[in-house]
Amino acid sequence: MEKSILLTRQKEHQKSMMNYKDFELSIQVSEPYPFNLESLMKIETNQWVKNQWPLVYFLKNEGASKAYIGESNNASQRLKNHLANPKKANLFQTVNIIGSDKFNKSATLELESRLIQYINAEGTFTTENLNLGHQNHNYYQQHLYRNLFYTVWQKLIEKKIVSKSLTEIENSELFKYSPYKSLNDDQYKSVLEILTDINNSQGNSIFVSGSAGTGKTILATYLMKLLVSDINDIEDTDIKEDDIYEISLIKEFQKKYPKAKIGFVIAMTPLRETIKKVFNNVPGLKKQMVMSPSETFKLGIKYDLLIVDEAHRLRQYRNISWRGEFKKKNELLGLGDEGNELDWIMANSRNQILFYDAAQSVKPSDIDEFRFTELLNRPNTLRLSLKSQMRTKGGNDYITFVDKLLNCDVNKKPDLPAGFELEYFNSFNSLYNKLKIKEAENGLCRMIAGYSWEWKSDPKRKENLDLNAIDIRIDGMEFQWNKTYNDWITSENAFEQIGCIHTTQGYDLNYAAIIFGLEIDYDPIQNELVIDKTKYFDKYGKNGVTDINDLKSYIVNIYKTVLYRGIKGIYIYACNNNLKQYLKKHLNNNEEINSNTENKINSPRIIPFESVKPFVNAVPIYDIKVAASDFTDPQYYEEFSWAELPMQVSPKKGYFIAQVFGESMNRKIPNGSYCLFEQYTAGSRNGEIVLAECTSIQDGDYGSGYTIKEYSSTKSFSEEGFRHESIVLKPLSYDDSFENIVLSEDEIIKFTIRGIFKKVLIWI
Repeated sequence: MEKSILLTRQKEHQKSMMNYKDFELSIQVSEPYPFNLESLMKIETNQWVKNQWPLVYFLKNEGASKAYIGESNNASQRLKNHLANPKKANLFQTVNIIGSDKFNKSATLELESRLIQYINAEGTFTTENLNLGHQNHNYYQQHLYRNLFYTVWQKLIEKKIVSKSLTEIENSELFKYSPYKSLNDDQYKSVLEILTDINNSQGNSIFVSGSAGTGKTILATYLMKLLVSDINDIEDTDIKEDDIYEISLIKEFQKKYPKAKIGFVIAMTPLRETIKKVFNNVPGLKKQMVMSPSETFKLGIKYDLLIVDEAHRLRQYRNISWRGEFKKKNELLGLGDEGNELDWIMANSRNQILFYDAAQSVKPSDIDEFRFTELLNRPNTLRLSLKSQMRTKGGNDYITFVDKLLNCDVNKKPDLPAGFELEYFNSFNSLYNKLKIKEAENGLCRMIAGYSWEWKSDPKRKENLDLNAIDIRIDGMEFQWNKTYNDWITSENAFEQIGCIHTTQGYDLNYAAIIFGLEIDYDPIQNELVIDKTKYFDKYGKNGVTDINDLKSYIVNIYKTVLYRGIKGIYIYACNNNLKQYLKKHLNNNEEINSNTENKINSPRIIPFESVKPFVNAVPIYDIKVAASDFTDPQYYEEFSWAELPMQVSPKKGYFIAQVFGESMNRKIPNGSYCLFEQYTAGSRNGEIVLAECTSIQDGDYGSGYTIKEYSSTKSFSEEGFRHESIVLKPLSYDDSFENIVLSEDEIIKFTIRGIFKKVLIWI
């Protein structure tokens, strides 16, 4: 593990150095200054403080493990204000200044936000910051500043302020469920609407719906931290313009509910125990705030607010192991057997915020959807929706594809971003080996399967218990189910075990290997998924279910839910032959493209020039072999043909279309395909497919001068900057006879990238 972490740190440092050279930006982290009035004059000699540059500062008390991160373009005055605050003056002992000659207000605001997130999750310090204003914003050259965060973090490691790598932090529970996460627009608007609604009502229910990965849990923890924050402790100089309205809403809530009784309800034991650990490390939050639905009775009075995460997993009086206790709770409220945990929450609170996704209901004990629909249709229920995909790098296109795949309604694999992998494996051994490599590189890679094998090694098993029993055999390989119920994902030897829905729902993974078990298959005649109840071993997941379609719905939801777990990639294997063929057909992008385009290459839709609005309704079509002077800067628009893009693609300045011939790139681009390119301007090109020009290039597909290949380069750095030592242009072909084009240092001088490949275009 230590070796892996060291390699991760080295990679992060190399990446930061590359961006540092490209951007020519220097970042300085000062030595610690004493944080007192006597040291202000010395602090004011710091070049960034003296010249009133936008900067970030880091207050800390190492003995108490407390920190505060702020930003200002008048740090001298800001620190004076902090010293006038007895709480800060007495708590913090030193201050570090983080400055740069390229910093601007937007950059320091984002750096402040990211440092708060990472410092708190790193564990050396707990941050005393409130979680106001953590909202994503766009600004000029944002991607360069974001990359430079690696440099800042490396400097903090070198100064022994922190010790963990960014990869370690990002894989931790404290980071993934931190209330300091930056919110997207959906989430932030929801915060304001929720607070407004609670403040304006005498008791209300709020429904926040969203599919897996839309940030429901992040929003829930953000709200918990926000509502218990001591707003009166905020200094006027700390308040940003965007925070004013949010602060006024919090003050109104705290005035309406002084010393508000707020609880965070999670039905699923593993996730509940994880969130307890997180709350225990965040100032203002306590693990006692996190509770099961039955624990909402413990006060004996109504909560002012209950926030319910994963509300679709609330249970009803059906197919559960603790029927006696459940019945007692119903009797306390005068409810019969129809009473459920949603009823308990409604009865035990004045206000409720329910985070809900019907598609993640996976057991018959989960409350029927119509009960939630009844609540949704009440006139005093506020309905909100989260739509932006935050977990998986595959984005909303991937989520839509999974839904279509499991409904047997898929036409083609989506065009997924380069940073996300979706791959089907015929061999389970191959899947395991590739996942093992990803685990060594990234950590947090796990195997998850449908409940198609008996859990013989279950420590709670009463009969024929064998803790060493093999539970799962696939292609000659042997595994046990997850060895623990709680926090299995981060437990020892978790990689060598296989998890189920109950230990993974609600969690994020870097890569997830999803195993479709023997209980699920594909019927090619009816074009639908089918279920074998006899091969489904979750007794509480099937007992009492008389309608096979109901059981199928639960099982399909299980696979849908676990297919959303992977941030960077999903690997898939199926046990049944018909399902193997179905998945292979729709998950093999290359076969799909070739079958769709062979002998029927569709042509662009040319627009008459009088109707052309350049880069608004059309983009130009270029011949790859035209003169370079005309290639990327059409001075005379009328000299080119202009075509509309397919419905799912929006025109953008710099986009152009070119037809790609040959077999050297047929793994990604079938021969004869029309492709979308973007004019290259700046930034890293490594790993990108590029359209390149160089007089020394000899390409079998294009002859001399031009080529389309995957780009990689090696650089050397010096005090003057960096230089390319070599450039390699790699074919991506099923034909192994195509060789790399390698440009020497002398040839690189004549080398130009004309465009970056975006996608193969298909007009319907």
